[in-house]
Amino acid sequence: MKPIWIVDDDESIRWVLEKALARENLATKSFSNARDAMEALKDGAPQVLVSDIRMPGESGLELLQAVKAKHPGLPVIIITAFSDLDSAVAAFQGGAFEYLAKPFDIDKAVELIRRALEESLRETSVEHVSADTPEILGQAPAMQDVFRAIGRLSQSNVTVLITGESGSGKELVARALHKHSPRASQPFIALNTAAIPKDLLESELFGHERGAFTGAQATRRGRFEQAEGGTLFLDEIGDMPFDLQTRLLRVLSDGHFYRVGGHQPLKANVRVIAATHQNLEQRVREGLFREDLYHRLNVIRLRLPSLRERREDIPILTRHFLAQSAKQLGVEVKRMSDGAMQFLSSLELPGNVRQLENLCNWITVMAPGQTVEAKDLPQELTEGQGFAAGMPPVASGNAPAVPAVSYSPLDGDGQAMPAAIASSAPASFAMPPQGEPSNWTALLEAEAASLLAAGQPEVMDVLGRQFESILIKTALKHTHGRKNDAAVRLGIGRNTITRKIHELNIDGAKDD
Repeated sequence: MKPIWIVDDDESIRWVLEKALARENLATKSFSNARDAMEALKDGAPQVLVSDIRMPGESGLELLQAVKAKHPGLPVIIITAFSDLDSAVAAFQGGAFEYLAKPFDIDKAVELIRRALEESLRETSVEHVSADTPEILGQAPAMQDVFRAIGRLSQSNVTVLITGESGSGKELVARALHKHSPRASQPFIALNTAAIPKDLLESELFGHERGAFTGAQATRRGRFEQAEGGTLFLDEIGDMPFDLQTRLLRVLSDGHFYRVGGHQPLKANVRVIAATHQNLEQRVREGLFREDLYHRLNVIRLRLPSLRERREDIPILTRHFLAQSAKQLGVEVKRMSDGAMQFLSSLELPGNVRQLENLCNWITVMAPGQTVEAKDLPQELTEGQGFAAGMPPVASGNAPAVPAVSYSPLDGDGQAMPAAIASSAPASFAMPPQGEPSNWTALLEAEAASLLAAGQPEVMDVLGRQFESILIKTALKHTHGRKNDAAVRLGIGRNTITRKIHELNIDGAKDD
């Protein structure tokens, strides 16, 4: 972490702040005037800047302007006198994080600096784009089409909508669009709209003013301000709450927005790239997504192929992920035998590229020897168990053989792939003989055949209701009864899950 800079011509104030921050194990660097601080900015920036407003030579406001020109996300705390209201207002207008009024309480000053430090570290984490971020890999014709589209869009600021299954690499495409655009030198800010609680999402996107709500102790910049001049990537846009869709539409329409609790419009010079694994057209028809916003986002559409559509890329991706994993762990790179690589290329891998990456991490840690054979892969794969999270392979005895390490490849959302639903299937589902792998599609086929043979009417409706009931009950159990969270997990709308819960008489659901 970088040091906290203290700029003040009063040596006693510098000394008090230095000692107080040292007790908090926070490094500091002090300057007696703004000019020296401006010179030091040429070689690097602090984590937080604390500056007096009135000093001989350049003022704290001039230093604030210089800092914001080079480092717009750097929190600056201005020290001012109680009677100097105009200066305090000017400091906020110039982008100051907060101000300290003299004489100040040292404990409150340290608390304020800590809040600014947390803000600085948070912004550093979201704005930092690793130099090791790989280019998108792929030789399949479907990926070549994606590469050509990125090339055509390289000099454009047009809004792009990226669609594709979870784990297919939508954020990598968004980063590539940014990297090869005129905005490449400006921030790339990514936000997963499904991962932020709906009550916080508005503040996360647009920021908030001090006192806008309980706990808003300081003005905070939202992602639109953080991405100023650059690119804002909105992942899982299909899960955005309906009321926030209206605010996003306004930004895309006229380029202006308001912070939460704010009254002054702010101009957004941001390129928006959105992504979703959902069918937005269907969500529009269901009334869960604004049609006008859909058309605003769907200017240029890029569809990412699933890994099943580009199996010829699995070997090159596997070698890349094995090398990457070995580098991270400081070990020698594992090699796949021809048989093992052929086996990997035949797998469905519903979690797509992300699941393959997780599998390569497992191979690097767990596979014996440097050359990996098919038999060295997780038992859940080699014994036909599919991708059930934590589900042990079935042995020929009376009890399942539990492996020492359970393999749980993740899907595109970072969740374990769902287990076969045999354990929660209706009682009428026939279980396979012991020792044979459970396969829920085979169970479904057997049940459908049984009902059809018995002359059961409306077989589709009967099985469909059972299937939906099992999915929703399992999701509610996973989210401890929170139906909105369950809807997000299942990829359906809040209105849809509420209607289904009522239709299927499912108990135990509650509002988030």
